[in-house]
Amino acid sequence: MRISTVFAAAIVFASVSPVAAQNEGALKSFFEGKRVTLRIDMPGTSDGVDVQGDAKQAIDYPRYRDSLKRYGTSIHSGDSITVTLVKVKKDLIEFQMGGGGYGTFGDDTSTSVYIADASKTEREKYLEKAVRDEDDRGRRKKLEAELDELKDRRERENRRIAAERERRSEAKAALIAERRLRGGSRFNLRYDDRVPTGIRPEDIVAALAEYVDFGSLAPGSAPRVTRDEPPPPPSGDITQLRKGLTRADAERLFGRPAEMSEKRDSGLAVTTLIFIVADQRISADFVEDVLVRYTISSK
Repeated sequence: MRISTVFAAAIVFASVSPVAAQNEGALKSFFEGKRVTLRIDMPGTSDGVDVQGDAKQAIDYPRYRDSLKRYGTSIHSGDSITVTLVKVKKDLIEFQMGGGGYGTFGDDTSTSVYIADASKTEREKYLEKAVRDEDDRGRRKKLEAELDELKDRRERENRRIAAERERRSEAKAALIAERRLRGGSRFNLRYDDRVPTGIRPEDIVAALAEYVDFGSLAPGSAPRVTRDEPPPPPSGDITQLRKGLTRADAERLFGRPAEMSEKRDSGLAVTTLIFIVADQRISADFVEDVLVRYTISSK
């Protein structure tokens, strides 16, 4: 019975997924890599802003304000930003900008720092037993004095450790807050049941038009003028390297990668590209063609 149920589910999934993939492919081709201008401030979190695609009140504004207050503003109203990923799921479409918001794959969101407390030494454990077993009053008092000194020393060390733990946690919280302001954000375009079949780019533009200025991407806008010119050479500007960069933008900046490898991490396909820029080596990890982490080292 279980096998037949799984088989039936697989048939349903197989019959639905090609349509979803076609919709997603059209949306990705239309939006990704293009720049849009925000009409509202966006919070610095991968939770983003929920927009109900089939409701009169599209945004839950109290929740939106709380999110801005809690995470800060990563994209300000009037800012121009690159659309880095459009992802179609069962009942929502993720419209990610500038990396999709801090808190995505590979981001450390915990502000706590672990430093173990000082534990009892073997001498302290021995003295505790010796005090219990000692019958001579004078000898026991000497043992207790030594034990109290060791306890006081351990407690002083643990107070120092607690202060250092708090200091490091505050520093980490400040670092994460700063990273949130550079990590982009996203809209989650939600539907009550499922994403409408055959959804088009103009439907996304209409749903988000109150919050995003799509410029020439909007229906009726003047078409972009293009010229048959060769692409500019790679700039090699490492200062442009940041989380959320698309793979295409990275290759425009640094040229063709010298090496490429793929692996799976936590169920996700991770593509690692190695770029050589002057005397520096860039190792960049991409998930769904979006940069999630990188390191720079000397060749």
